[in-house]
Amino acid sequence: MMRSGPLNLITDVSGFTVGSAVDQAAATGVTTLFCGGLWKAGVDVRGGGPGVRETDTLSPENLVGAAHAIVLTGGSVFGLGAADGVAAGLSARNVGLRLQSHTPAIPIVPAAVLHDLGNEGDKAWGLEPPYRRLGLETIEAASDRFALGSVGAGWGAKAGVVRGGLGSASVDLADGLMVGALVAVNPAGSVYMPDGETFWAWPFELDGEFGGRRPSGEMSAPEPIPDDTKLARMGRLQAGSNTTIAVVAVNADLTGVECKRLAIMAQDGLARAIRPVHTPFDGDTVFSVASGEVSLGEGAGRNLKVARLGSAAADCLARAIARGVHHAAKG
Repeated sequence: MMRSGPLNLITDVSGFTVGSAVDQAAATGVTTLFCGGLWKAGVDVRGGGPGVRETDTLSPENLVGAAHAIVLTGGSVFGLGAADGVAAGLSARNVGLRLQSHTPAIPIVPAAVLHDLGNEGDKAWGLEPPYRRLGLETIEAASDRFALGSVGAGWGAKAGVVRGGLGSASVDLADGLMVGALVAVNPAGSVYMPDGETFWAWPFELDGEFGGRRPSGEMSAPEPIPDDTKLARMGRLQAGSNTTIAVVAVNADLTGVECKRLAIMAQDGLARAIRPVHTPFDGDTVFSVASGEVSLGEGAGRNLKVARLGSAAADCLARAIARGVHHAAKG
């Protein structure tokens, strides 16, 4: 029987820490996943309106293909400044690549943003958006234990017509392999079935982690976009105005190509938990990171192990999405 890790957080994958920071006045926030070094990473972008930084750096055909940290943030294009803060803060701590001995350390900090500019917060920040500062604050807040719901990048998020949030989950594959997911949930689509109470992700739930609700009686889903009229009134059916951004992590020794495959497979977790997803209005982006702690070996069995990790990552991400909204609803 499958079980979550001890914390049921992405930090059950050893070596990772997570820090969040919020600006309550602006109703926005930032969450950063910190690696224990320069670890292999990949990314897959499916949404029609993404806002990203350094995704090409992670392409397996390019030189680096790895990351020191990954930033998930509110603020649309302004939120990309959070990665500047994280990069500066890590460099000051001597974390990063050194191309020459006398130059500053160069951290690799990819990022993805969600659009929370239309919420109730005060966005009149002029020439000083808060995101660089918030990025720096996530370094100080980094820990293996962190809150879910309306925190960090999930602070100003919405999930369809309800409150979005920051979610995380993990799964112990019982053979030394651990998989974790971290997500900021802000989609145009709904995380709930037509009853408005049961999560689409309910078949993947472990130990009642997001309320234990199960569908009762017949439940069809004939409408391709639930609540489309209400979404339009809320201004959420606009390109880039919604997004689900996530990181999946494993402790295996994946290559850059295998990290890319992990991110591709993990995107299925969004489709299991949100309906619809990957629309023109969303910027859905999934990063993947591998710590390299556990060897998958060589030969024909390696691809099967990568496939198992990818499938587990998709399930884990679906659970993390439901957990983020569940904790936000609990307040």
